[in-house]
Amino acid sequence: MTADVLLPQLTAKAGAVAHRDSGPCGCAAGPVTLADRPDATVVRHAGTVAKAHAPDTDPAGLALRLATAARLGDVLLAPVERTAITVGDRLVTFWPYGSPVDPDDPDAAPWEAVATLLARLHRAPAPTPAPPMRGPAKAARALTRMRGALAGADHPAARPVLRAWAGLPGWARGEAPMPGTGTLCHGDLHLGQLVRHPAPEGPWRLIDVDDLGVGVPGWDLARPAAWYACGLLPPDEWTRFLGAYRTAGGPAVPPDGDPWAALDVPARALTVQTAALAITKALAADRPLDEVEQAVVDACARMGSVPPELSHGFPT
Repeated sequence: MTADVLLPQLTAKAGAVAHRDSGPCGCAAGPVTLADRPDATVVRHAGTVAKAHAPDTDPAGLALRLATAARLGDVLLAPVERTAITVGDRLVTFWPYGSPVDPDDPDAAPWEAVATLLARLHRAPAPTPAPPMRGPAKAARALTRMRGALAGADHPAARPVLRAWAGLPGWARGEAPMPGTGTLCHGDLHLGQLVRHPAPEGPWRLIDVDDLGVGVPGWDLARPAAWYACGLLPPDEWTRFLGAYRTAGGPAVPPDGDPWAALDVPARALTVQTAALAITKALAADRPLDEVEQAVVDACARMGSVPPELSHGFPT
């Protein structure tokens, strides 16, 4: 279903759910499109958000993820509806609106809040049956997209990314089962997956259950770990995040000491994923990599000097 067909239908569904119990719409502001990508289209109407999931979304897996979000409403934002509907070829879910993290105020980033929520998620019982956490599959998809954008051409920035990817174990590339897959994980953790509900000052909750499932909990710490290892996250912010996770009893890392035995492989995988997406976007825009994008590519180049099993953070 194309965006010009999907968006009006999704907007109408969001409005119907938003005003189901309050009669005709008297909103001062109309619906707002929050995202419109091939893998997700998201529309807000008043206090309701409608999300059209990727066309290849598994209905059974999404149902389990919705039930888990409803059950863990003190960690995950609970859906308005516990079942998805179908709009054209897309599964659609409905959520209450929450206030996101302010991207223009990085100093106010709620690292302690997200770390505490993660620890509680990782300690929560997983559903039975449980879908796998989709983080490695998402990383593999990023590499596929980069290869498609390259169209067989040799690109100097892609070489270290492909070498770093090849050096990862099969489970981190989505090619083998994840080890110790009994922990409930988010699968795509970053600050954009955090909102306050009720808006604007309610408690923080994690959002986006598309990649939720059982897997390696270190994957959920891997993006801030990678940013820290690449020099993109200040050491004090990394320390706040890691310390809060440990204080909350998070099982992904030991309670004290060096955390990198558990985090190195996931952090490498997230760095490769980020670099691959950066190259794909730069190629599409026919522009050079910016400073941050080049930093993650440079980190991929450094990975080749030390194998994961010997590393304690990326080599500098």
